[in-house]
Amino acid sequence: MLEANKSDRRSFLGAIAAVVATSVPAGLFGASKLNLPDEGNIPSLLGASAWLNSRALHSPDLRGKVTLVDFWTYSCINWRRTLPYLRAWSDRYRQHGLSLIGVHTPEFDFERQVENVHQAVKEMKIDYPVAIDNEYAIWQAFGNQYWPALYLVDARGRIRHHQFGEGEYERSERIIQQLLSEADGDPFDTNASRVEPAGFELQADWSNVQSAENYLGLDKTENFSSPERAVGGTRRNYKVPDKLLLNNWALDGECTFGKQAVQLDSPKTRIVYRFHARDLHLVMRTANPGRDIRFRVQLDGDVPGSSHGADVDAMGNGVVHEPRMYQLVRQTTPIVDRTFEIEFLEPGVQAYSFTFG
Repeated sequence: MLEANKSDRRSFLGAIAAVVATSVPAGLFGASKLNLPDEGNIPSLLGASAWLNSRALHSPDLRGKVTLVDFWTYSCINWRRTLPYLRAWSDRYRQHGLSLIGVHTPEFDFERQVENVHQAVKEMKIDYPVAIDNEYAIWQAFGNQYWPALYLVDARGRIRHHQFGEGEYERSERIIQQLLSEADGDPFDTNASRVEPAGFELQADWSNVQSAENYLGLDKTENFSSPERAVGGTRRNYKVPDKLLLNNWALDGECTFGKQAVQLDSPKTRIVYRFHARDLHLVMRTANPGRDIRFRVQLDGDVPGSSHGADVDAMGNGVVHEPRMYQLVRQTTPIVDRTFEIEFLEPGVQAYSFTFG
């Protein structure tokens, strides 16, 4: 979820692939001082509608501390893969004066509900302060356009570095160390933090990602290939074509297109997607909160077996419960073009976007 409007992510895939590593090795960065720009004062944090894990914080409260401001939204896989690094930096450098602040600026409607964010914070073991930025006030004050995005602020309250998207973890950590050293005048240990991501947080297999994020809502979807024309706000029966090209998708059953999501309105309705990547995720929720809806996943017409994702068993069975991103496929090698199918046994699921890794 790199761009705020995210009309097309394909141009970003190559750039990300060039900078993302699977983990940061232990070792020395090298102690040479980096020439960092001065990007101006940290903007106001007053626009937050609520705070989690903290009282309300204001920019003047941060003077004298090195601050990392991280923009995120909890269903974003690009941000999720940065989280183990954020945790590691918060744990290691907090005692040395680093203040990490997460700014949760929602993309989808369900991410505006504070209780959903609170649940995500708890499940993801986030213990640093989180500002709820439902009105995009802090986002706009920073002039931000990306999820994820981090800004590093020195002890004088001046922005000295920013990073848009995944990657560049070694450089970001080196800058944290340099700003901490500048704050107290003492040299800082330049060893890298050891980070070993797993599960949802495992770094993408960029060499095999040939499928870009795709929305299922009518406003932004691409490559919808059912023979029937997609019509917003109207319940309609859709069919899967005889052949589905790579990165094309289709519906089978009665569905209603909304702006952000497509709702599956009849039992045993399917979404079919032709993709090429190790991982496939789908952001979903139920139209009626608190109701569980069962689903089955297939790959190339068979159960996923060892290629099942974290939210699916080897037979392809899973349940939509809370509104979030679900990992449905993690392929074993070799990574090849596959046809993904998800069939919902009951009506009422709203599907928002596919992401890959």
